[in-house]
Amino acid sequence: MNFIVSGNTDIGLTKSTNQDSLSVKVVNTKQGRMVFAILCDGMGGLDKGEVASASVIRAFDNWLMTELPVLCESPIEDSAIRSQWENIVTEQNNKIKAYGAGQGVKLGTTVTAMLLTQTRYYVINVGDTRAYELYDGIRQITNDQTFVAREVALGNMTEEQAHTDERRSVLLQCVGASDEVYPDMFFGDCQTNAVYMLCCDGFRHEITSEEIYDRFQPDKLLDESAMNQASSELIELNKQRQERDNITVALIRTF
Repeated sequence: MNFIVSGNTDIGLTKSTNQDSLSVKVVNTKQGRMVFAILCDGMGGLDKGEVASASVIRAFDNWLMTELPVLCESPIEDSAIRSQWENIVTEQNNKIKAYGAGQGVKLGTTVTAMLLTQTRYYVINVGDTRAYELYDGIRQITNDQTFVAREVALGNMTEEQAHTDERRSVLLQCVGASDEVYPDMFFGDCQTNAVYMLCCDGFRHEITSEEIYDRFQPDKLLDESAMNQASSELIELNKQRQERDNITVALIRTF
């Protein structure tokens, strides 16, 4: 299996800074080519959200360079990825909290990270950034850790109500602003001729899943140029519909 990747971000219509951070890397390992992608949506006073999001990106990039090669010396166990990634999130939660206390500000970040190997995907999630698989349709891999998602799951709110509720961006937890962080982990088989997508909430509030699949279905994304063009079109569509947040999306095409 091989990969084509792209990543696009836009400050949006109203923000003074882009507090999203994004990294997408193709790496060669003893178990073949792999892709590691991570997206963090930072938040905080005095424009410190980008500090939080960038810190988490650096920590996972360091894991990619130092720990993944060790894991690839033998078959990768789901439990090893879970343990190492949960430790990174815990360490970053403590580090960012301490930084915020020292600066007198509150800051934090969501995180969605994905490793695609030749056969399997691994995803960790805290907050409301998302991972999707687009294959014979569009499927959300992650579950939002938000107030409205919890209310929908409990049957107290419909999906339509959640979409317009003023509390839709209220997070149940995020890295750097929670006493303890409990990430969700997801594992599955990596499909050939599929598209895997990471996006922040600013990318998906004003567009539908059907519009995403129409632009990002695998048959249309045959090279990096097509991926960047499709991403730019949906970013602009979000802005036309007055999305106020930063807008970020990463794509991985398998073949």
